[in-house]
Amino acid sequence: MGDKILLAGGGKMGTALLGGWLERGLNASDITVVDPIEQTVKAVAEGFGVIAVTDVSAIDENFAPMAIVLAVKPQAMDDAAQAYKGFAEGAVFLSIAAGKTIAYFESILGAQAAIVRAMPNTPAAIGRGITVACANDIIDDAGRVLCDGLLGAVGDVAWIDDEGLMDAVTAVSGSGPAYVFLLAESMAEAGIQAGLPAELSQHLARVTVAGAGELLHQSEEAAAQLRTNVTSPGGTTEAALSVLMGGDGWQPLVTKAIAAATKRSKELAG
Repeated sequence: MGDKILLAGGGKMGTALLGGWLERGLNASDITVVDPIEQTVKAVAEGFGVIAVTDVSAIDENFAPMAIVLAVKPQAMDDAAQAYKGFAEGAVFLSIAAGKTIAYFESILGAQAAIVRAMPNTPAAIGRGITVACANDIIDDAGRVLCDGLLGAVGDVAWIDDEGLMDAVTAVSGSGPAYVFLLAESMAEAGIQAGLPAELSQHLARVTVAGAGELLHQSEEAAAQLRTNVTSPGGTTEAALSVLMGGDGWQPLVTKAIAAATKRSKELAG
């Protein structure tokens, strides 16, 4: 990643990407960050050693980025995308704003703008995220490789050709970390109801969920097989799973939840 990068947005996801790029070897001098909040600009400049400014107009006129990464909130994207329109020629636009479609960006940046729409998730903050990306027809192989490298600095990357799948992607992986955190909350509360001290129950739930996730990450076995491995016939795990895997258990609830999130993603994009 030896190319110059312009990052719009110094929030949590923006700085997660920034940290990943620097760790991967991108020079701080090749990165410029724009954020309207003076305090954020100061923190980013001091914390990462990059050039940070509060407005596009303050960017060095000789700075020619190969990629403009749009890491601003969706509700602020109208103004942000318009502000960076002048970079459309020769640069790739990489957006991580939920709900903003490729067509939306083309309507602002022009039909000839090279655009990649991506959906990361919050584990990117620790380099363990998963990002799904979709490109318009203008993106060439070099642009795809560049964006793959930028996104891959914070975790796995998967590409799709059908942008319509982004709503389901958002529901599964974009919102997914919240489902896992809720699982830890629910386990802790159930442990308290079973008589465990609150602090102990919360610790058990937290470490168990984190440890099981790491085992799933490192194992080559499918999730279903890992579940089977820990389930002894007639044992305690089987007793619990008979409830969780029942007709009104987790699967229909999770399916319903994913459908609701997918529907809402489509509404926000529309």
